[in-house]
Amino acid sequence: MNVWELSQKGYHPQKAEENGNRFFTGNGFVGVRGTLDEYKKEHFVAWNLAGIYDRFGDNAWREPVNAPNGFFAELLGAGEIVRHVQRLDLYGAMQSRETEYTHALLRIERFASQHNPHLLCQKITVTPKTTVTLRCGIDGDVWDLNGPHLFEYHCGERDGALFVECTTGEQGVPITVYETVSLPHDALETTQTGAFHVYRISQETTLERHITVKAPPVWGSYAESLEQHKSAWASLWKESAVELEGDEQAQLYLNDSLYHLHCIAPRSVQTGQSIPARGLSGQTYKGAIFWDTEVFLLPFFAYTEPALARKLVQYRIDTLPGALQKAKEYGYEGAFYAWESQEGGREGCTDFNVTDVFTGRPVRTYFRDKQIHISGDIVYALYHYARITGDTSVLSGRGAEVVREVARFYRSRAYRKIDDATLEWTDVIGPDEYHDRVDNNAFTNRLAAFSMQKARELETDSTVASESISVRQPLVRDGAIEQFQGYFQHEDASLAQVKSRLKHPKEYWGTQSGVAFPTQIIKQADVIAMLQLFADEFTDEQVLRNWEYYEPRTEHGSSLSACMYALTACRIGKLEEAYALFLKSAGADVLCDGKAWAGNVYIGGTHPAAAAGAWQIAVFGFAGLTVREGKLTAAPHLPASIHRVRFPIQFQGKKYRVSVSAAGASIIERE
Repeated sequence: MNVWELSQKGYHPQKAEENGNRFFTGNGFVGVRGTLDEYKKEHFVAWNLAGIYDRFGDNAWREPVNAPNGFFAELLGAGEIVRHVQRLDLYGAMQSRETEYTHALLRIERFASQHNPHLLCQKITVTPKTTVTLRCGIDGDVWDLNGPHLFEYHCGERDGALFVECTTGEQGVPITVYETVSLPHDALETTQTGAFHVYRISQETTLERHITVKAPPVWGSYAESLEQHKSAWASLWKESAVELEGDEQAQLYLNDSLYHLHCIAPRSVQTGQSIPARGLSGQTYKGAIFWDTEVFLLPFFAYTEPALARKLVQYRIDTLPGALQKAKEYGYEGAFYAWESQEGGREGCTDFNVTDVFTGRPVRTYFRDKQIHISGDIVYALYHYARITGDTSVLSGRGAEVVREVARFYRSRAYRKIDDATLEWTDVIGPDEYHDRVDNNAFTNRLAAFSMQKARELETDSTVASESISVRQPLVRDGAIEQFQGYFQHEDASLAQVKSRLKHPKEYWGTQSGVAFPTQIIKQADVIAMLQLFADEFTDEQVLRNWEYYEPRTEHGSSLSACMYALTACRIGKLEEAYALFLKSAGADVLCDGKAWAGNVYIGGTHPAAAAGAWQIAVFGFAGLTVREGKLTAAPHLPASIHRVRFPIQFQGKKYRVSVSAAGASIIERE
């Protein structure tokens, strides 16, 4: 098995959506779905742009903009497909395909340059048996979920470059895609939204195309551009690759996970951007930044690329004004961060995020106003980043203001009985979104308490800093921590029972009318996530009792779930269970077996949080890496198929190489 390559044989148009995720390429500025070159918008083709949003009409969601497709290429007159294979080179970040027709052989390779984020390149080789026609260029008839978003098209050729110019509708942002090609064309075709070169080919011919987005055309050598791209990726792998000795399948899945993380990292921007929940794989989830970034992605970048991790936390510091405004909107003090954060911290989440599959009507959801744990997640991330990198500057100045304002929000949002000083948070949603508008979610209460305590520690007055905070503690029954007040009173149905009650395959399980709400079946790790984030506060026995209670009751309906269960499973010696959950998390974008619909709303795309979760399982779980008394330690928790784990990390300004096997662990400083 080649652990650095994904491949698929056979021509499968019905798999266009999942292959768009599986063979995705990107460079942090633009994400290109891995659809085939001849595909059009009905095949979910997208060049998704980072940080550019648009809203069409008064009722549709704001979402990121898909640019015109500069990789469009179709071979006409070639006959029927005889053989087809599509590949993704993970190490070199190159997608390729080879298609044999009855009258020609088509080979195409393409990449989104990691060296120059505005540049994408494509190399097309046609070997004909008779004269065929190649039509390639820029297709501006783009796929949108809630569009259109592009208007005022101008298409044609000037100064030797093909171009499609357009602007976004809401804010008039100009977007231009250019193409330069290595061979003169036989004809030029333009449409209302596209521009194409046409070639009549009767002998083997190779075209090299340079495509740029929102930047002037690039003239130069394809070979040079490819070498620069590969060199940039080699540098990334040097600082981040994790070796899982003895298990090729696990290695392939993990390589794919880290590949996807590097494809979407916003390295080319100074500030103002973070990583959306679906990366750059399309417009799903409105292209917004969720808690996924702080809790799941940040540790990977903090330990492998601290400068980029700083950008991710800086995004939250810079978007504090948006959080202050949102809190004010709801009548609270302090900082209530956006559940779905778009540019400037603008709240992208609406009050209606699911469509009822039976009536076709939108369903009122409460993610925007009730998932208040988002603010605490951000405070947790600031401190976690500082602990890993040693960069405590994020906890001073505006960073300290974030902590204080989040604490103000939680105190403002808290409920307190007249005769009791204990703080409670009612009418909330925890990580388990199937149970909404609940009281005293344990995860939420813990993050609120953490945030207020950290705010007190920032005070110079020692009396204020040491003042205790009384927060409602959850009920514990037979060692299991109650997820929220009254959870244990819900029906203790099995997962199979709940599934049997579905009347439609796309039916949403959540909200108070959903099949999961009256039961103890949960969407994803909730109490278990709390036990992992605050691992030092709980004993192995407590983790074990809660793992055994909640795991059978968890649907794992979110790609965020598996890694939390896997990490805690490693701690309590459930290594084979941890391994199965690792494969689920790491294989999310290889297998493409996750949910693509919530009701009638498309939620497909890549899964960055699952990818980063896979890294956490390998490093924190299997290798047992942790920080104790300010120092790195490691200890083996290896499943049977993995004999050794090796990886590079950075910690508090120094670089290390870690190696863990059944015999023990070593952490060696490196250059």
